[in-house]
Amino acid sequence: MNITLTAAAEKFMQRMVRFGGEGVTGFRLQVSPGGCSGVTSEFSVEQSPRQGDAVLECNGFKLFLPVESRLLLEGATVGFAETATESGLTFRNVAGAGSCSSTAATPAVAVSAIVRRVQPNGQ
Repeated sequence: MNITLTAAAEKFMQRMVRFGGEGVTGFRLQVSPGGCSGVTSEFSVEQSPRQGDAVLECNGFKLFLPVESRLLLEGATVGFAETATESGLTFRNVAGAGSCSSTAATPAVAVSAIVRRVQPNGQ
């Protein structure tokens, strides 16, 4: 698997896992085709991978990637931007991305979209 995480993305993911609660060990990143920029994304922090997820060990946390995400992110760079106009994950060199102009917005996940998911057993 050939995915590059920038230092900023890695720091963001580590923080999300660390503050995710007891038992959380991984950052699950799901991307799918969409939008002019090539992908839309969702993420959550999880206690364990879901069936079919690949697990990448990353400096103190695990990155869980579903099949479709692995295919789209092969050879891509995942970053994190925090500016006055955007805050979230960014993706460069995504497989199958559309041919948009260079002024197209970089896909990002707003920090305000972060939610803690309650597991079925109430934890």
